[in-house]
Amino acid sequence: MTLDGERAAPAAPSDAAVDAADVTSPEPPPRPRLPPGVRRVLQVLVSLTVLVAIFWYVFQQVAGVSEVWAAISTLTWREAAVLFVMTGFNLFTYWMVVVTATPGLTYPKAAVLTQSTTAVANSVPAGGAIAVGLTYTILSSWGFSKARATVSVVITGIWNNWLKLALPVVALALLALQGERGGGQLIAALLAVGGLVGAIVVFGLVLSRERFAARVGLVTGRAASALLRLVRRPPVHGWDLAVVKFRNRVIGLVRHRWIALTAATILSHVALYLVLVTALRVMGVSDDEVGWAAVLAVFAFARLLTAIPLTPGGVGVVELALIAGLVRAGGDSAQVVAAVLLFRMLTYVLPILLGALTYVVWRRKRSWWSDAAPPLPPELTFSGAG
Repeated sequence: MTLDGERAAPAAPSDAAVDAADVTSPEPPPRPRLPPGVRRVLQVLVSLTVLVAIFWYVFQQVAGVSEVWAAISTLTWREAAVLFVMTGFNLFTYWMVVVTATPGLTYPKAAVLTQSTTAVANSVPAGGAIAVGLTYTILSSWGFSKARATVSVVITGIWNNWLKLALPVVALALLALQGERGGGQLIAALLAVGGLVGAIVVFGLVLSRERFAARVGLVTGRAASALLRLVRRPPVHGWDLAVVKFRNRVIGLVRHRWIALTAATILSHVALYLVLVTALRVMGVSDDEVGWAAVLAVFAFARLLTAIPLTPGGVGVVELALIAGLVRAGGDSAQVVAAVLLFRMLTYVLPILLGALTYVVWRRKRSWWSDAAPPLPPELTFSGAG
């Protein structure tokens, strides 16, 4: 300010100052991005490289092809029939989860939806995201609104991931109770249980209190923005509104079907685990060699690895984790490799083949296509339902 109290006009910057500002504070250049086609080719190459390296290691370092084939050749038709029955029951449990999370969906439609999207997720790089898009497309063709499809996708994802996190904890606790693991691991398991319970409590509070839901959105949004700043990305906005909107959509379904959802999700994971146990037993890996609790622990930690999408459906990665864990637990190398390959043929390859058929069914069965799905029961209605 001047001596008489008037605000002075700011001095015009010199040319040198402008040049210096241009030099010292340049705009960060936009990061170059690869074209989608190039990214897809790179994803395929990475997946193939990982897959070839893993199977080369297994057949060179763990068990030879001839040994594995000799073990598989011992399979009788009765044992094969038992495996197919267990596999069919496992597939049916997935349909149960989807029917429970998607009011108005019938079991035949759930079979078509689940198998078609599973085939995409298991066979295409970044297939999980594509499978979600296909879920919306199929449900939309049957008259389900985007809001109802979103509830189904989100709720099944939450329940499935919670159980994936809980299974290793349960397995370690069972091993500790059997005396096969030390007290330190039991303590770690109990701490993990506490963390899981904490997450469930937060989820319950989000559903029960709208203001708490908004607060969770604000806190997580700030945390996400802080992480994005580290990689020079813009902050996120509106997460409080998004969490409140999510709460309003799922509250009715969760309030009235959380027990059925939990039971169906547990049953689907147990059914998948039983296919693995059955494959091990028919291949000659006895309970004395690898007990059921040890199999559960290996199975649970291998399932966690599918969260890292190195390959479609975790192919190669899951096999290596199962084989390494089961052999270390005491199983015969050739028998374990044979059992794991049988397990993955039934639970990974077979669903892809079935999915190709169900996709054709969806495209051709136009009698199922509709402009409006069956209405929601009054107790399950939510904001934006349709």
